Order: sequence, then C-alpha cells, then structure tokens
Amino acid sequence: MTYLLLGLVIFLGTHSVRIVANDWRAQRIEELGEMTYKGVYSLLSALGLGLIVWGFGMARDTPIPLWYVPTGMRHAASLLTLLAFVLLAAAYVPGNGIKARVHHPMVLAVKTWALAHLLANAMLAHLLLFGAFLVWAVFDFIASRRRDRLAETQYPSGSAMRTGITLGIGAVAWFVFAFWGHGLLIGIRPFG
Repeated sequence: MTYLLLGLVIFLGTHSVRIVANDWRAQRIEELGEMTYKGVYSLLSALGLGLIVWGFGMARDTPIPLWYVPTGMRHAASLLTLLAFVLLAAAYVPGNGIKARVHHPMVLAVKTWALAHLLANAMLAHLLLFGAFLVWAVFDFIASRRRDRLAETQYPSGSAMRTGITLGIGAVAWFVFAFWGHGLLIGIRPFG
C-alpha cells in the first residue's frame, strides 16, 4: 500500500496545485516558462501514475475486504461508467451542449468514474484509490467553477449535432473499454 499511497500523493498533489495555490502556480510558470513547468508537471504526474499502478497491482495481490457489495451495485457502476465516458468525450468534442452546461466535464467524469468503482468494489486498495480520486475531483470541480465565476468565463452554447456526436463517441468508447479494454489493461472483465 505504501507505493499506492505515495503515488496518490504525488499524482493528486501535482494536480491539486491549481486548487490550493493557483497564484504560486502562475508565479512558477512565469519564472520557469510554460514549457519547463509543463515538463516538470508531466514528469511528476507520470511518476505518480506509475507508482499508483504498481502499488495498486501489489495491493490487489493481498486484498483486504471491507464490506459486501450487492450485485446491483455492479450494475449501477456500469451505468455510471457509461456516463463517465460520455462526460470524458464532452471534454474533447468542441461545441457540444454537455460542456456548455457543466463547464468541466472531465472533472465530472473523474468523479463519476471514482464513485462507480467505489460502489462496485469493497477492498481497502479500491477505497484508497477511488476515494482519493473522488475527493480530489470534488475539490477540483469547486475550484474550477470558482475560477470561472471570478473570470466571468462564458461557455458557448452547444449544438444538438455535436452533442449527439459526443454521446455516440462516449457510448462506443465505453462499450469497447467495458467489453475488451478493461480486461486487457486491468485484468478484470466487468461483463465476464
């Protein structure tokens, strides 16, 4: 669990600088230059992610159960992950109505993904991993919305066609990942 926790601290800590110290971040970018800052940020993120993957894999070898998961929670998790994939697609498809409405669909995708996995898993490692990402995403969403209000950020309204494309891309990506990619990358096939 040590590597998992260390990875979470590095990865989520790096991603929390804008939440807790946005002015400090702006000063570092000005001092170092944007490319250097992004390079350091990327290296720390990759290190943290690598430790998370390694630590979580080790923790899965010696699972510590915390509670019983009813079968219905796995179905709820499937629906929530479908929503997470749609939100993730909304972060990248320009001019869609989902982004126009929620403003930060990627952070909402992380929140939804983490909640889904907390509902479907009852091991200590899952609680640490997905609980940490859920807490981070809640605070990041609040901070992002606050920055938008202060900057009076306006999001363009989305078109129905681009929203439909977003829904389609999200659904297809979810299907491919749920029925093939999750088993290949994670070693667990959600649908057997």
